[in-house]
Amino acid sequence: MSRKKKHEHVNHERWLVSYADFITLLFAFFVVLFASSQANKAKQAELSAAMQSAFTPMGVFEAHSKTPPLTDRRGAPVNTTPAALPLPLPSVRTETAEETEAHLNKLLAEQVAAGHIPPGSVTMRITTEGLVISLHEAGFFPSGSAEVRAASIPMLSSLATALPSGPLRIEGHTDNVPIHTAQFATNWELSTARSTAIARLLLEHGPIDPANLSAAGYAEFHPVASNRTAAGRAQNRRVDIILLRRPAASR
Repeated sequence: MSRKKKHEHVNHERWLVSYADFITLLFAFFVVLFASSQANKAKQAELSAAMQSAFTPMGVFEAHSKTPPLTDRRGAPVNTTPAALPLPLPSVRTETAEETEAHLNKLLAEQVAAGHIPPGSVTMRITTEGLVISLHEAGFFPSGSAEVRAASIPMLSSLATALPSGPLRIEGHTDNVPIHTAQFATNWELSTARSTAIARLLLEHGPIDPANLSAAGYAEFHPVASNRTAAGRAQNRRVDIILLRRPAASR
């Protein structure tokens, strides 16, 4: 007696298993992609923060801010006043010794015309040291005295205001005739007293910086003429105002 074969039941829904496996793998694939993209974003964020910190000047201004903050990170007020830029100084032209001499000659002519000083009582010359203005005794001092004549004070006042700024040296000079009075024992004392008297008047009547002024007495040892004649001795009895040349600027 033959046995009958049993018919196996065919499952028509097995494709769901493969589909589920495919969906699972696809999900895992997108999870990996998502995780990779998030890691790249984190690195990009770190790189962006580092670049922003490097190019921001000490955090004074906020990132992407067009105006500065009113307070810093600690809450203290920030000074937003723009810094003042120094203006270029205008170049000042220094008057030459020849120009100063011409200018003072006009002043002296006016003083002589006004009768404040006699003609020839002031002479000028240019030396290697600078312009020398010689005030001769006849127009400014009585013989053997260091008291300035009152009539010459207006001239000295005008001279003080007309002198250019810069270093000045006042030198007193005498002739070789010895002097011995109750006030002055030698020509050294007389020449020094006359130079300081002129220096004092210039300081009183003009805008002269005392730091630029010096006074000295040379007695009869720096003559400009011969002491053998009366005219020569008159030329030697003088007070010289020397407008010293400024030293050349070092390069």
